[in-house]
Amino acid sequence: MRLWVDTDYGFDDLWALLLLRHYGATVEGISLVAGNTPLPQVIANALGAAQAYGIDAPLHAGAEKALVREVETAQEILGEKGMDSRGRFLPEVDGPQPPADAIEALAAWLMLDGPREVLALAPLTNIALLVQRFPQAAARITRLVWMGGSNGPGNHSPLAEFNALCDPEAAAIVAEAGLPLEVIDLMICRQATFGSDDMPQTDPLTADLLGGYLDIGLERGRTGMAIYDPVAALAMVRPEAFAFERQSLSVSTRKDETYGATDFTADPQGLTRLPTAPLDDIARLCLEALAGADA
Repeated sequence: MRLWVDTDYGFDDLWALLLLRHYGATVEGISLVAGNTPLPQVIANALGAAQAYGIDAPLHAGAEKALVREVETAQEILGEKGMDSRGRFLPEVDGPQPPADAIEALAAWLMLDGPREVLALAPLTNIALLVQRFPQAAARITRLVWMGGSNGPGNHSPLAEFNALCDPEAAAIVAEAGLPLEVIDLMICRQATFGSDDMPQTDPLTADLLGGYLDIGLERGRTGMAIYDPVAALAMVRPEAFAFERQSLSVSTRKDETYGATDFTADPQGLTRLPTAPLDDIARLCLEALAGADA
């Protein structure tokens, strides 16, 4: 599998990229977008991960803010870097910055021959801008897998999941674009959890970063932590691990308590596929991908 990844590069985004590598997928480009943290920190994380883990896909900087709403980050939960740690952090790289050409680079990649599969792990700002500026290129997407939305309660507001609430207008544009969309939502991700006893044997940097991620749950009195972006990456490479149903998707852009809420309606003709249940131990599969990680 050859694909493009759009990311706001928190730890679980990095975990997702390591899972793709574990399954032999080739990431041919990475577009960066503000989300977990402001764009400069997203870029710093991407450069640090490239150096520490040898993730050599070309990097392209994209949108630094949402289409309409004010900037919203998850730093209060994830830490200033968008990834907390029990000790070690990604290296700080003092080198060339990625070009600010994410939308153009993604459009050019989409015009190449072969399947054009995109994994989106962030607010959909870059993808919405692609739809607006390069509709012919966007129409060449053969599969778009997005970690976002919720077919139930939210996690960043009572009704909205973070990636959707961070840029509801972008999510609405993508939902209405007629693309072959798979939404790996909050509800399916929360069925993949891990605790202290599940930590895999891995290198010291990955262990510290994974521990910092787990602590998000432990410090809130939970027994473990849900897995988000790696579940979306798993759906990309192992769709048979999930039961999917076809849906129609709408996203609220009303400036009220529904802002960013995603509404799914069962529709046999719908272009959106939503996983309704795991058919395998998806948490184990995600954790096994880290067992072979080497920073």
